[in-house]
Amino acid sequence: MVRLDIRRRTGYLFAAVLAVHVVLISTQVNTNRGVRVIEAVSVGAATELQRAVTAVVDGARSVWEGYIGLRAVHEENERLARQLDALEVRLQEQRALAQQARGLERLLDLRRQTPLRTVAAEIIAGAASPDFRTLTINKGSGVGVATDMAVIAPSGVVGRVIRPTARAAMVQLLIDRNAAAAALIERSRVQGVVVGTGTGALRLDYVPGTASVEPRDLVVTSGIDGIYPKGFILGQVESVERLGDAFGAIEIRPAVDFEALESVLVVTGRPGDPPVECSGSTVIVGC
Repeated sequence: MVRLDIRRRTGYLFAAVLAVHVVLISTQVNTNRGVRVIEAVSVGAATELQRAVTAVVDGARSVWEGYIGLRAVHEENERLARQLDALEVRLQEQRALAQQARGLERLLDLRRQTPLRTVAAEIIAGAASPDFRTLTINKGSGVGVATDMAVIAPSGVVGRVIRPTARAAMVQLLIDRNAAAAALIERSRVQGVVVGTGTGALRLDYVPGTASVEPRDLVVTSGIDGIYPKGFILGQVESVERLGDAFGAIEIRPAVDFEALESVLVVTGRPGDPPVECSGSTVIVGC
């Protein structure tokens, strides 16, 4: 064991002496360029070490800059996404306002063309139950709205007032199963009664079997019921069913889209009554 240890020490000492000898020789020997070998070796080693350190630093810098760049891009994408969401909300708001303005413009045109005293109103609520097809408007007895007054829209008849209060009123829609209106076929002048079905469609009843009724015929109010003025559109004949010499079911498609209503006119007078005096922008929302 001692002998092995001595051998190892001898070997280490020999290696150290050899290394010193090589170094001493290197200090004396020059390369082809006139540079001492020891200098060339040390400079080369230092150069390689510096190159390795530079590569590591550059790599770390690139990774860091890439990370910072990705963070910046991610933050920019999030900012642009928020801006896009805000713009989409504003676009939807502008579309809603434009649609509302077009509806109010059509309502104003109807009011100008109607030789009747009317009050403009906005819809503020709908029926809670499909069994009772009603809506609530923001005008009531305080401005002359009363029971059984007709409610119309630019596209046709909406229904009638059934429960007014001082500042609001409930309107029974024409499609309610308990609603009805005296009607006639515009083409043939055949009279009947349009009744609601509660399902969004209308039906024309009490039509003589000899009458001329065809699909696409326009159905308007006849005015004999004392509620709806004559000549306002109720709908269009969708289908005609005959049972021998009599009519079975005459289905009418309503002229009004009851799901899209926003503003209406309440007919508060009869032909010959003086019109409502309004001015400026209050024609639609204030009268």
